[in-house]
Amino acid sequence: MEKALRRSRTDKMIAGICGGLGKYFGLDSTILRLVFVLLLIFAGTGLLAYLVMWLVIPYEN
Repeated sequence: MEKALRRSRTDKMIAGICGGLGKYFGLDSTILRLVFVLLLIFAGTGLLAYLVMWLVIPYEN
């Protein structure tokens, strides 16, 4: 089976980005959510990265 980056339909809070990234990299989605929040607070890039991924990454089947 081919490993593909997809947004999660089950493990999601807003758009399923962190759930999909968690499945793809084998990480807990909560850790990834914290990383995005920290990037938003300290670097200001978390929101931009999340929005771009929301537009580019398709939902899983």
